[in-house]
Amino acid sequence: MTGQPNGAAMHATGRGRWIGLAMLSVGVAMIIVDATIVNVAVPSIIRELKLDSTQAEWINTTYALVFAALLITLGRLGDVFGRRRLYLVGLGLFIVASVLAGFAPTGDLLIVARVLQGVGGAMILPSTQAILNANFQGRDRAIAFGIWGSVIGGVAAVGPLLGGFLTTYFSWRWAFFINLPVGLLAIAGTLHYIGESKDEHAKRGFDLPGFVLITSGLGAFIFGLIEGRQYGWWTPSARHAFTVPGWTWPFASVSVIPVALAAGLAALLGFALVETRRRSAGRFYLFDFTLWRYRGFRYGNLAGTIVSLGEFGLLFALPLFLQAVLGYSAFQTGLVFLALAIGAFFAAPGAATFARRYGPRWVVSLGMALEAVGIIATTLLISTSVNGLMLAIPLFVYGIGVGFATAQLTSIVLSDVPVERSGIASGANSTLRQVGSALGIAILGTVLFSTLVSASSDNMAAALPGVSPVCIQLVTGLVDDSAGQVLPALRNPAQAAAAGFGGGAGALPPEEAACFRDPAFLQALPQTVKPIEDAFVTATRFAGFVAAGFVLLGFVFSLLLPARGPHPVGMPSGAEVEPED
Repeated sequence: MTGQPNGAAMHATGRGRWIGLAMLSVGVAMIIVDATIVNVAVPSIIRELKLDSTQAEWINTTYALVFAALLITLGRLGDVFGRRRLYLVGLGLFIVASVLAGFAPTGDLLIVARVLQGVGGAMILPSTQAILNANFQGRDRAIAFGIWGSVIGGVAAVGPLLGGFLTTYFSWRWAFFINLPVGLLAIAGTLHYIGESKDEHAKRGFDLPGFVLITSGLGAFIFGLIEGRQYGWWTPSARHAFTVPGWTWPFASVSVIPVALAAGLAALLGFALVETRRRSAGRFYLFDFTLWRYRGFRYGNLAGTIVSLGEFGLLFALPLFLQAVLGYSAFQTGLVFLALAIGAFFAAPGAATFARRYGPRWVVSLGMALEAVGIIATTLLISTSVNGLMLAIPLFVYGIGVGFATAQLTSIVLSDVPVERSGIASGANSTLRQVGSALGIAILGTVLFSTLVSASSDNMAAALPGVSPVCIQLVTGLVDDSAGQVLPALRNPAQAAAAGFGGGAGALPPEEAACFRDPAFLQALPQTVKPIEDAFVTATRFAGFVAAGFVLLGFVFSLLLPARGPHPVGMPSGAEVEPED
């Protein structure tokens, strides 16, 4: 087994090969930017489609969750049926899903479209990694992965600015429509500049048990994290009963949430057992757990996954704060994140140079350390008086860290993996990063909203002793239901009373609807603003420190990465595993 794929994935020499790399980068940019471009648009989507905080989390998490659940399966199928073919199908599906998302009239339909986007993205990402890993060698391989990683780090940072511009001056729907011309460009360039490649020795088949276990396990676990506030972490919520068509959760002493979390963990453990047995039996499998023997793969994935928890969780929380508390438009929010983008673009080109001189491990570790410093400094500055200029320096430092870490980490993860296993390895790498993203949004979203709700209730009770507990509960519930975006309405009591905070007073329980007929309550509404703003500061800081903790843990794992450079591409599968340093 040579490990060399059948057919050239790109032109072997000349400008065409690098144009092919550009076409792969365009596709990757589209799916990565879609993970961040929506963040600054979420407040506008909440207001227009009348979403609650749980739905707001699902808009982002669904994309990352489906992405993660399918990456292993589709990365494997790309090795079997052709990586370019899978890439083109993924581009087409992503374009269609983006158009559906742009036209979505309700939150539920938008979430469905995000599911389809996740499927398309799961086809695109592992295909690009496998093509690069199989067809670039030596110095060119390092440059190609450096460009590929720089694109990921850069566009992830640019996404909020682009999303803010489109949302403010056009509509949040253009955050999805923009994918149509970008995707068509990638398809045209791929057809012309990229040839087919696949692993002729790969087993054909489909691992149905593994697919069911990994998908249901991740789905159940993320469901439990996101919906815990809604249905009760241990005992069922009095306000929200878990129901599906024709069935209601029957137990009064135990909520559906701990059952979902336990079932998710059990399914993931079952996945590990099934995949190990299928590989031993010589059957088609999705995940090769023997890859964990490779030190770069093991510690690189641990570092990348944990860092993703902090990175994407912070990018979800900060725009909500900026728009609700500081009153920023989506475009102004995007401008705040421009400092992050500049830092990432500034650092990424130099990452390869530093890696050649000092080794990629130290570049990755330095990047993660700078990310942690940037997040901590940003978090400490969060207040009702902060402004975008004050946040620019720590976000710039954070961006430099992203540029350093992202550009080199993927190359390290795949550096000692045999090329014939690159598809399954890159799928596993990308899956774990996306799992980190989904978990980050779920965990930090839960931290943010749980703290926001409890602190809002406590602050209002202390600041407004004359307001009835029922009316305080009403405002607190609507803060939760709107993901904090009720603040603009609270600053205008007449608007708030007319809209019922978006739901209409008639849709509320009678005792809460009576609050809108109470002149004393309407007069007190503006006084609820500061207690809620202070609660938002507390919640955002708490989420920020949790994010920083994740990034610091990833930094610790980065110190365990192999110090030596990558092994030559095409190392046979029987090659010796890199020894521990």
